[in-house]
Amino acid sequence: MNIQLFIPCFVDQLYPQTAFNMIKVLEKTGCTVTYNTKQTCCGQPAFNAGFWDEARTVCMKFVKDFEGSDYVVAPSASCAGFVRNYYSRLLDNSSVHNDVKYLSKRIFEFSEFMVNVLQIENVGATLNGKATYHDSCAGLRECRIKEEPRKLLSQVNGLEMTEMNDVESCCGFGGTFAVKFEPISIAMADQKVENALATGAEYLISTDLSCLMHLDGYIKNKGLQLKTMHIADVLASGW
Repeated sequence: MNIQLFIPCFVDQLYPQTAFNMIKVLEKTGCTVTYNTKQTCCGQPAFNAGFWDEARTVCMKFVKDFEGSDYVVAPSASCAGFVRNYYSRLLDNSSVHNDVKYLSKRIFEFSEFMVNVLQIENVGATLNGKATYHDSCAGLRECRIKEEPRKLLSQVNGLEMTEMNDVESCCGFGGTFAVKFEPISIAMADQKVENALATGAEYLISTDLSCLMHLDGYIKNKGLQLKTMHIADVLASGW
């Protein structure tokens, strides 16, 4: 199976190892992974900030960069969900209208692609310790991802998973929300981290590095003993 890799801006700049780990896992399943070096942003930051015309220009480029029939897989439910749910609104009645419809059916977040398309739940990963999973807002509400990451994590050797309280509550990041409403954002991160720690977890895992970046900043600031990990990094462990 041929896959085009979409690596979001912040993953490219701050967490490149997660991208390489995703490739590692996908190639182990037999997929052929390609990466278009001309790719840029999906346009979500500009869209969320209200700059729809500027976002539209970026989105048009994204559609051209990922044209074809291959699946497009990303280590981010936030970006995949944006393309899937909002491109049709921005690019309705445009020259790429039909391309957008086709792309929305081809783009997947990593864990949902593994479980729903490849139908693989066990990749032979090993990670010893206790962990809890955080449902990102985008994963849960934009991509309807709930059971997929849990199925994958349940097959990781040595990993004990425990659900935290209020697992579906927002972590407080929300992109520019964390900047505009910093006190509220920090309070939400505090609640999420406290719920995670209450499970006895050593690892806090999610599909979205945007959430994990926010939570990890809070954790380090408080000097807490909790490690954040993207699900691709977990599945690439131990082999």
